Parts: sequence; structure tokens; C-alpha cells
Amino acid sequence: MEGGSVENTELDAQIQVLSAQVLSESEIVQKLRAEACDAKELAARELNLKALSKSLKALHIQKGSSEANAEEIAARFDRNGVESLLKRRFFVAPAFEIYGGVGGLYDYGPPGSAAKNYLTALWREHFVVADGMLEIECSALTPAPVLKASGHVDKFADILVKDSVTSEPFRADHLLNDHLTAILENKPHPYVLAARKKKTKGKKGGGEADVSDHWIEIDGSKELEEELLSLRERLDELSLSEMEMMLEKYDCRNPETGNALGKPYEFNLMFGTSIGPAGNIPGYLRPETAQGIFVNFQRLLAFNQGKLPFAVAQIGSSFRNEISPKAGLLRVREFTQAEIEHFVAPENKDHARFSEVADLVLELYPRENQITTRTTKRMSAREAVETGVIDNQTLGYFIARTAQFVEIMGLDMRYVRFRQHLQSEMAHYASDCWDLEVRTSYGWIECAGLADRSAFDLSNHSKASGIDLCAREVFDEIRYETKRVATPNKPVLGKAFKKQAQDVMKALSEMDSDAIASLESSLNTTGKAQLAGVEVVPEMIAFETVTNALSGRNFYPSVIEPSFGIGRLLYCLFEHAYYVRPGDDEARAVLALPATIAPVKVVLLPISRNEQFDPLLREIADAFRARRIVCRTDDSGVSIGRRYARADEVGTPFGITV
Repeated sequence: MEGGSVENTELDAQIQVLSAQVLSESEIVQKLRAEACDAKELAARELNLKALSKSLKALHIQKGSSEANAEEIAARFDRNGVESLLKRRFFVAPAFEIYGGVGGLYDYGPPGSAAKNYLTALWREHFVVADGMLEIECSALTPAPVLKASGHVDKFADILVKDSVTSEPFRADHLLNDHLTAILENKPHPYVLAARKKKTKGKKGGGEADVSDHWIEIDGSKELEEELLSLRERLDELSLSEMEMMLEKYDCRNPETGNALGKPYEFNLMFGTSIGPAGNIPGYLRPETAQGIFVNFQRLLAFNQGKLPFAVAQIGSSFRNEISPKAGLLRVREFTQAEIEHFVAPENKDHARFSEVADLVLELYPRENQITTRTTKRMSAREAVETGVIDNQTLGYFIARTAQFVEIMGLDMRYVRFRQHLQSEMAHYASDCWDLEVRTSYGWIECAGLADRSAFDLSNHSKASGIDLCAREVFDEIRYETKRVATPNKPVLGKAFKKQAQDVMKALSEMDSDAIASLESSLNTTGKAQLAGVEVVPEMIAFETVTNALSGRNFYPSVIEPSFGIGRLLYCLFEHAYYVRPGDDEARAVLALPATIAPVKVVLLPISRNEQFDPLLREIADAFRARRIVCRTDDSGVSIGRRYARADEVGTPFGITV
């Protein structure tokens, strides 16, 4: 007992020291990002932060302070019961099922499509209508240059690995996660059991049967157990080379066949296609709806009379070619997104309506708590913004509005939290990011992301397209700006570099004040400098200080982006709303959906199938439909109780016995 206490005390001390280091390094990384520092210095700091975070996760695992395991989560949520009900009552079904189906594609049946449409309408009313947002609908088919500029062509990828014999594909992190879990729980894969059975038969027949089952036994090794747990916690952080190393180290194979795996590689998740009959315009099905908003920014700004801030929403289908979609409706290849892009001046991210939600208490999981206590923190939106937990009022406003929305739609708020991204997982351009996470039988599921994306998108599309996507601020009075400028000596440059002179002049025109100062210093001290791939000398460029009168300024607005997965939210609602009610003769499944989401609002139940009831039933049904209330009549021959039970299964909140 004493030994364990001493060991925990030592672990606590190590965790405390390492937590302080991670927090300190996080602050440095955040500061460097804000200052737009040297890229190499930032990359080195980010690498160090990731290494420290990995070590800290390992200590938390060793101490046993990780979250509840899958069994504890599943005890609250009945995944099998929910998914059985959804298929039995045709909320959803595998698409093209009569042809064998395709993984990750689902069709919504009558109750499913109705519930999804009601949820979408509720989202539109809660955000778009209530906040006076603009709404657009853009093409899902997107030319390649658009997604090249957004970064999706180069970076939107998962690591894929294939069975070396059958070529069956697997998402590497999911496969390794399942393999590590099987080892930790001592649940050998099918190929292991088959190999052991073959070995046993061989021995009984008098043969050697030297069949290796390629299975790793923990065999009471605490060190190996902690090693596996730590690796499982950080699978999403592994690089391609690290993933290859771990797959080989733990002898990860196809769990069904036992075949070895090929070399892992990065697989872009977008569906590629070609546009037009000649096939010479490469394109993709969009992986998100946001880019259509960004490329239409100038039209949207003009529609809004040139005023900032303003928000634009879009609801529509997005497509991601998931490697191995195995989590039902939570990981699909075609899904509905509802996204908002809120454009705001970078130096003023206050929100005019923040006071309306400032006192709303939120369940937050800040990065500091993830590093130290691993517990959530309840605090008001006002306190979170004022203390810097949430970066600014606009982001805080949308987090609070999102909390209100998911409560209205019927989620159990005991199983809802907002988790802040760690510095090590944030994009370099982001100021702050939070995920709406909902607990289900699958664990904590990300259902929405709320991010301050700075000016990354508009500036990238401007550079790639050559079209100015800036906003303009007109000053109340003339302002004067003094700055150093660099003017090219065109004749000298033309004579020296011929066609390359245009590249040099273009590079000069794009330089900011710091770059101009650095160039001038280099020319003054060394008599030469590198610019646009050539060496320039002092007589090629003239420097002078000028004072300009300014009536306004052009700038790239920052973007606050709340992005929702409608299908994920709906599935989480189904799990939260589902329960089994004991009955006299059998247990009865109930889907306790709120009336706003329920596919059918009212069920009419005649006590008899006598035709005399028909005129009255039609009159009642017409009265409901005239008020846009969906109702159905169940006049089947089963008992009233059985018919009420059937209505409960599909979430019908009201019933009328006639």
C-alpha cells in the first residue's frame, strides 16, 4: 500500500512538472503564431510541444487518470438497441442494399428524412433567422485549383494500409487502435484463433504443426500494458514513418485473414473527378461547404452593403472518401453539413449580441485542464472570454448559441461538452478552436467545430486566383502613414535579368515593411541580396521614405467558423432519446424525441376499424395538416396498446384515441 502511495506521489510530481512545461511551451507557440515569426522556429517549437504532450499523456495513462473505458460508456447507451430500431423502422438503411450495399453510404427512410429535415429547419431558425445571416447554396462539384488553394489537395489525407494479399484497405490508425485494444483485453483476432486451432489439431495428429499465431501476450507486464495504452492515446499524432514503425513493431495484420500489411501511405480523402466531356478540367466533390462561401466573398460583401461584421450560412452535402467507414452514421462518405462563416475585422472580434448569452454556463474542457486535471470546468461565457479561456466574444457567442441549440434539439446536456484544441493539434493559422463533443456508445463524438481561422482562407484564395478578396474600411478623417518603400530601377533590372526582371518587380511589390527593411540592410552591408531567385545589387533598387494620405484601408477579414455535422447530431440524439420501458408482456423501445424533431407529431388511433370512424378521422387529420402539423392514422387490427408502442418507437410525442 505504502509503495503504491509513494509511486503515485512521484507520478503526481512528474505530471505537475511536465504539465507546467507543456503549458509554457503552448504559450510560446501561441505567441509565435500571433507574431507571424520565422517558420523554422515555429515548426521546431511545435515539434517540441508535441513531444512534451506525448510524454504527459503517457504519465496520465500510467497513473490511471484516463477517461472511462468503452464498456463504462456503453453501459449508459444501447448502441445495438438504437441501431436495430433505426433499421427496423426504416429511419435509415444501407444504400443500394439489394446490390450488396456500399460502406459509408446510407439512405434515410420516411421517419429518418423527416427528423433530419426538422433538425435542419431548427438549425436554420436558431442561427440563420435569429441572427439575420445571409444564406447561399453553392456547387458541390469544385474545380481543383479552389481546393489546392484551401490546402485540401495537399493535406486532406489519412494514412492507408492494405492487406498484402487481398489488397483490402484499412485506415491505419483505426486498425492499429483495434489491434492494441484486442491485445489489452486479451481478445485474439479470428486469424489467431484459427491458427491456434490448427496447431492443436496438428499436435493431436502427431505432427509438429509449428504454426505461429503472431499474437502478443501482455502476460502481466505492467510496462507493456502502459506502453500500449500510451500509444493508443496518441495514434492521431503519429507521422507516416512512425505509423509504419508501430504497425511493424506490434505485428499488426488483417484481423480476419492474418495476412501481413503492405507499406502505409497517405490517401487523399476527396472524391476526384473530371469536369466536361473532354475530361480536361480536374475537379472534386467538395469535402466541406465552406469554400463556396469564401470564393463568393466579394459578392456577399457587396450584398451586405460593404459592412462588417456579417455572417453567411450554407447547408448542403459534403463528400469524404473514408478509408473504412465502420461507425454507422458517424462516419459516412456523403453527409450534410451546416456551416457558418462570420467575417469580422481582425482587431475587433467583439459581438454586438454577446451580452444576451454572457451569463450562460458552459461545460468547457480547456486545454489547460486536458493537460493537468483532465476534468471539465463549468463557467459562464462571460468569465471564459474575460479570463482568456475563450479567445474572443464572437467565438464565445457562437459556443454559447451552440449550447442553446443542442439543448433545444433534445440532447442530454450531462453528456455534452466543449473541448478546446491543444496547441499541438491546431492549424498554424488558427487563433482558437473548440469542438462540440457529445458522449455516446462510441465515446466522445465531435459533432461541431467552432474555430477562429484568422484570415487564412480569404488571403489564400486571393493569392491563388489573383482576385482581391479584401474588405475596405473608410476612415472618419484622413490619416497619414509614413513608410519606407522600394522602387525598382526597371532599365537596369531589364538589362540584367531580361524576362526574370518581372519576377523581381513582382516580389518587390509584395514586400511588407519588415521585408523592405531587411532587403535594404542586406544591400547596404554586403552589397548584394537574393530576390526572386536572382542576386540583386544596390543600383537596381532605390529606397525612400514617403508619407501617404489615407482615406481608408483594405484588409482581409478574420473568419469565425461554426461547422456542424447534421447526421452526427441526429445519431447522437437517437442514442440520447432511446430507452427501454418495461411492459406487462415485453420490454418496449421508446424514442423520446422532442416534438420539434419528431417525424410524426400526432398519431390518430381509432378504437375500431369500423368505417363509421373514417369521416371523423379525415376531419381531424385535415385540421392538423391545415396547421402544418404532420399526423398519421394507425387503424391496423392490433390492440391500442400495441399501436401506442409502435408510435413510441418512432418518437411520436402525441396520440389521440378516437
